[in-house]
Amino acid sequence: MRGLSLSAADRTATAQVYQHRASPCAGPDPRPSERRYARRVSHLIDLSPFRQSPAFARMWIGSTLSGIGGQLTVVTVMLHVFALTQSTFAVSMIAVAGLVPMILAGLYGGMLADAFDRRRVALIAAIITFAATALLATLTWTHAETIWWLYALSMIIAAANSVGMATRTAIVPRLLSRDMLAPASALNGVAFGMTVMAGPALAGLLVALTGYGWTYTIDVILMLSMFLGLWTLPKLLPEGEIVRPGLASLVDGWRFLRRAGNIRMQYVLDICAMTFGQPLALFPALGTVILGGGAVTTGLLTAAVAVGTFLSSLFSGRIVHYRWHGRGIARAVQAYGTMIALFGVVLVVGAMLPAGHATASSPNVLLIVRACIALAFSGAADNVSSIYRNTMMQAAVPDTMRGRLQGVFIIVVAGGPRLGALYAGVLASLTA
Repeated sequence: MRGLSLSAADRTATAQVYQHRASPCAGPDPRPSERRYARRVSHLIDLSPFRQSPAFARMWIGSTLSGIGGQLTVVTVMLHVFALTQSTFAVSMIAVAGLVPMILAGLYGGMLADAFDRRRVALIAAIITFAATALLATLTWTHAETIWWLYALSMIIAAANSVGMATRTAIVPRLLSRDMLAPASALNGVAFGMTVMAGPALAGLLVALTGYGWTYTIDVILMLSMFLGLWTLPKLLPEGEIVRPGLASLVDGWRFLRRAGNIRMQYVLDICAMTFGQPLALFPALGTVILGGGAVTTGLLTAAVAVGTFLSSLFSGRIVHYRWHGRGIARAVQAYGTMIALFGVVLVVGAMLPAGHATASSPNVLLIVRACIALAFSGAADNVSSIYRNTMMQAAVPDTMRGRLQGVFIIVVAGGPRLGALYAGVLASLTA
């Protein structure tokens, strides 16, 4: 796929620039400061999707705020389980517990998004997530939580989020023109960076200062913004022939995927990178044993990935106009693997230091900074890959198939890290 071409306005502006330079009577540019400003702005993120579609802007805001709350819960559940069990393997099992429900919900939810009003499907998924998170907060406040409740509610939240993310992503091309899809993917990268940057950092601080109950409750409050973003959307009924959810609908989606080599390629690359290069499940133990700092370090390590994601999206002006998306994905995945390897080197150095060099109350600040830098660059590389992957998905897949393919896409994007959490947890348990 060759990506998206420049808009008519961009082509006109480019032609005017070259015409001006070629004219023998043009003379020197009287405004060099404006040229420098234009070069700087061209590297910044394109906000045109917000101006073109207020509905997209409202959904983006709602998704961002509720996403911050969702990340609060993700990290808090990890810390909660580790506090109850003192086991990295138990933490990794949170991801595994949600894997099967997420796969089933992603497949079926994608079929629902292709057969029914996507606005309604997204709202129902948000309601289920809200109810499960509210129950999690209630159990914690009443001291009735157990590890099995944490696993069960994590499964429900993972399934509902799988349906919601697939549906919301399939909605975007219905709200924006084709030339706005790449900038919209970059904006979603900013949203993801903000959620994963703010959520984990706040989770570590809130758990340390106020406990688990308040942290879950704040997620419940932030979830309300999602309803505002979705409720104001127009009806988004299916276009073309409607295939009811079922085996025939699923088979149609897989047949399309067999023919779409570019889509299959990005699935394989992403799931390999996330399965063998995702250290998230190790963060609670690293904050306790090697790096020190406890819950705060766990939040900082998770947030470091998001810092790289956020900055790479903020300066994505040139990235979104790169036409060779497949090549860009491959190079970004290579960069991601390199940064994760450097992160591992930092941990090896920390493990070689004398015992007791880092504790929850006395962290090794230098090692934490180095680890965060490596993770930030890994987040930037993964986000560049994500921008190209999302653009390919939304531009190359017809609307009648978009829900089903987005469901598979969400399974790959969310399932890879869960497999990676299991892989890292088992490996850490065997080698610790």
